Amino acid sequence: MNERFDAIVMGGGPAGLTAAIYLARARLKTLVVDNATIGGQTNLTHEVANYPGVLNVSGAGLARIMKSQATSFGARIIGHADIIDFDLSGPEKRIEIDDEGVFTAPVVVLATGGVPRTLGLESESRFKGRGISYCATCDGDFFTGKEIVVIGGGNSALEEAVSLTKYATKVTIVHEFDHFQAHPWAVEEARKNPAISFMMNQRVDGFAGGEKLEGVITTDKTTGATVTIPAEGAFLFIGYTPNTAWLKGQVTLNERGEIPVDESLATNIPGVFAAGDARVKRYRQITTAVADGTIAALAAADYLARNQIQA
Repeated sequence: MNERFDAIVMGGGPAGLTAAIYLARARLKTLVVDNATIGGQTNLTHEVANYPGVLNVSGAGLARIMKSQATSFGARIIGHADIIDFDLSGPEKRIEIDDEGVFTAPVVVLATGGVPRTLGLESESRFKGRGISYCATCDGDFFTGKEIVVIGGGNSALEEAVSLTKYATKVTIVHEFDHFQAHPWAVEEARKNPAISFMMNQRVDGFAGGEKLEGVITTDKTTGATVTIPAEGAFLFIGYTPNTAWLKGQVTLNERGEIPVDESLATNIPGVFAAGDARVKRYRQITTAVADGTIAALAAADYLARNQIQA
């Protein structure tokens, strides 16, 4: 099966679904493709408490609403797609999906997202969403009045640790080295906060608890002493990995694997735009992803109009 679209959106998270809503509502023939479950990382969020205008919704519930909106305007969505070939060069972009066929379009929006880096521990997976979080803005208020641990030593770890003191009674920063990689001002701000304590040169060995997290197990890399830090929450800020490895050689990537874009979210390839967590950006939230999806879709529609291209 071969089929031509006006636009193909790679990625079915908030950025991709928003782009699809705008493109399809503009009566542009739109295809959304994701190699996993539609909704992306949003599906892993137990409760979304900071999405404007929406109360008491789960991440998966919000993703379902976005998907329904996109399909209601005529977008076609393929989840769990087995992509076996693609080519973004040239005026017609091409993607081949096993058991589906070959799809082409003059415009592609890359909204492939990304994932926070993990420690790779079995106990980390067990307590993910039950005490372990990777987003202070998303989950900080769930730990009001509790003791928590922040793991990491870069700018994000220290800045988020300070922000979490608005909720938690005590924040313990655990870092694997005896010095921080953050900017001096970030270190100073964290050190002067009375609610923050520090455990340096620590290896995180695991997480303890029953139904929910109760402690973080660490080992001092110098003395070999092992302790369990009491905590009802643990926030990991040890980096972020964009889902862009498969795009290497197709679009320009920076040293972190992020996609550089201009103010209209255009990449270095004409007709290819990038939105959401895969692009170069500082803040990664559902709302920033939705904003990106909007901008990329409007820019893509303008590109089609200026070049008088439409299926």
